[in-house]
Amino acid sequence: MDENPVVTTLLIRNAAVLQCESDACRILRSHDIAIEGNRIGAVRPTEPGAVAGGCDIVDADGQLAIPGLINTHAHVPMGLFRGLAEDVDIVSWFNDHIWPLEANLTAEDVFWGMQLGLAEMIAAGVTAVADHYFFMDRAAEAVELAGSRAALGWAVFGSQGAEGVRRTASFAREYSGAAGGRITTWLAPHAPYTCDDDFLRAIAEEAERLDLGIHIHAAETVAQTEASLATSGRTPIGVLAATGVLDRPTILAHCCGVTPGDIELMAGRPCGVAHAPKTYLKLAMGAAPVLELRRAGVPVGLATDGPVSNNTLDVLESLRLMAMVAKHETGDPREMPVGAALTVATRESARVYGLPDDLGHLAPGYLADIALLDLGGAHHQPLHDPAASLVYSARASDARTVICDGRLLMRDRELLTLDLERIRARVGESMARLAHRVPESRIQLYRG
Repeated sequence: MDENPVVTTLLIRNAAVLQCESDACRILRSHDIAIEGNRIGAVRPTEPGAVAGGCDIVDADGQLAIPGLINTHAHVPMGLFRGLAEDVDIVSWFNDHIWPLEANLTAEDVFWGMQLGLAEMIAAGVTAVADHYFFMDRAAEAVELAGSRAALGWAVFGSQGAEGVRRTASFAREYSGAAGGRITTWLAPHAPYTCDDDFLRAIAEEAERLDLGIHIHAAETVAQTEASLATSGRTPIGVLAATGVLDRPTILAHCCGVTPGDIELMAGRPCGVAHAPKTYLKLAMGAAPVLELRRAGVPVGLATDGPVSNNTLDVLESLRLMAMVAKHETGDPREMPVGAALTVATRESARVYGLPDDLGHLAPGYLADIALLDLGGAHHQPLHDPAASLVYSARASDARTVICDGRLLMRDRELLTLDLERIRARVGESMARLAHRVPESRIQLYRG
């Protein structure tokens, strides 16, 4: 007899369960999900009758259980500047707005801005985020409070020299595995156009020494790729390959300017692309070649980017736009079908995030990161196909209950770990100071 039997600590009862694999998905109707500690112990048909006591029971009748959504690239605390950089081109966006505004940031601002964004994401069914920003020790503190999952990287620029390398590496080393294992860490150089080759080589060497990955912006636009070719004879992806960055697990944000040769360089390497289509549409950046990347075996994950270029942290919106932009770009409505889109949102996003064997799937042994969506709204009726409804009809507000690492973070739309009213009040106190913009005080200069 087992002296230490595994005990179900939380039971999701009578849900429809989404499972995706190889661009196909299925819905398991009337199923229970038994959670044992922080992992899924069983996914089994719901049987009539009483349930054995000793665990918390979540009644999911009429709800769709999906893997907690994963945001593979964001700057969560940038929500502090939401609405302050509208209807401008990308050069002005950086030089006249964002980088001057970020000169106002303090560590305390990041602490409260991170909480605000985490609250927004939890309420939208997002349980994990790969975040690339400043003062990440305070961001980690916010993640600890929220109970969500995060892959954090302290963003640095080449102009910071050896101190920048030390900063991002020191944070990554100290906070790896923090928050009970919910925090993983990455080195976070900004981009090839703000980091020279020597800086990138130093980053790659530190990543190798620490056995960590690298999270970086790359080939954000075609113009950036053309500028890189003109100055160095290499594309931004070529620069990353030559400096050893792509030899490490790498999250490549955006990649709207990658070439066919770049895709060949990326294929077979431990990198993935974080895809944030709303940002590309809003800043007229072009479109990432998602279909070509995936055909080459390069994983693509959903992302929002920051709440200044996107205005929300809504991964469901990114899901819908990804599917529709692929159809629009090819002129073929058969491209990026429902099963493929949901595979990107689940299994593939988990690959890009760096935890393919732990996240993105509702099956025994996976971490218990789960969102329950209410599909009873008028915008889902009649519900012929829950999977199609998830891609084309779902709203962030459909998220009803959210679980991360086996812990309830939101139940019946009530946030359980964060005090949203207090967060809003603290953020509101800083609005005037944060919105004061002096272009000459910018933290960097964007040359494209």
